[in-house]
Amino acid sequence: MSTEFTLGAGGYTAVVTIRAAALRVLQFEGRDLIVPFPEGGPIPDYRGIIAAPWPNRIADGKYTFDGVDHQLPVNEPERGTALHGLAFPLDWTPKESDAGSLTLTCTVGPTAGYPFVLELSARFVLDHAGLHTSVTARNAGSIAAPYGVCPHPYLVAGSSPLDEWILEFAADSFLEVTPDRLLPVGVAGVDGHAYDFRTPRAIGSTEIDHAFTGITFDDGLARLSVRDPAGTGVGMSWDESCQWLQIHTADKPAPIPGRIGLAVEPMTCPPDAFNSGTDLIRLEPAAEHTASWSIYAL
Repeated sequence: MSTEFTLGAGGYTAVVTIRAAALRVLQFEGRDLIVPFPEGGPIPDYRGIIAAPWPNRIADGKYTFDGVDHQLPVNEPERGTALHGLAFPLDWTPKESDAGSLTLTCTVGPTAGYPFVLELSARFVLDHAGLHTSVTARNAGSIAAPYGVCPHPYLVAGSSPLDEWILEFAADSFLEVTPDRLLPVGVAGVDGHAYDFRTPRAIGSTEIDHAFTGITFDDGLARLSVRDPAGTGVGMSWDESCQWLQIHTADKPAPIPGRIGLAVEPMTCPPDAFNSGTDLIRLEPAAEHTASWSIYAL
């Protein structure tokens, strides 16, 4: 069985791996729109994965749902958190594919700390307007399940350094986090803050690894653009199922190369939602939830 699938349409090329349903390559007319990763090896920095059944972090891997305490494996030991869900190490199963589309599925759970059963389906469609992805979760178990999801692409505007890229997205608040563990503290407004990108401007030296909310949706879609001053760019849109947006400037300690792309992650819920309950999706048995987003050249 193939370990990845290549899609092509309208000048776009996408490569999706069965591991984690990860978007490994996305190009427009030969230009990278995301930071790629090598074929056949590990997926660095969760690039392009589908993060489910939760996005971002759960503090100490612990949470309580319907009065029952749960302990997830801590896979980010340096911060003591359970990071980016349970679907990313799994090999997803191809169900349908053709030149411009692909559907992958996997089952999450029951497993340690998540005694629920979700059937996940990721649908990728490539056309002249870019790559469109939707993820549907169905509760295949007999009890209600907590759920959240997000994609994890690192966008690439062009060949100039990230500091010079011009970023724009309409969000009026961000989630303050602890500096050591990146766990939520409280929501603050972006007015007068370095994180205010409601008007397009260069990212500069600003370091971001935060979730934003108070997002503006126009005709059911929110939009983000990041442009290289040389004239190229990449955009992302997402539907109202994702009321949160994680932005990360991919800062790394030397000598690891840093700021090689901008992580843009539309999320259905904020970090540690399994504990706060904020926008956490409760999937009853047989219930479904779908979130969708698109990436396209500018």
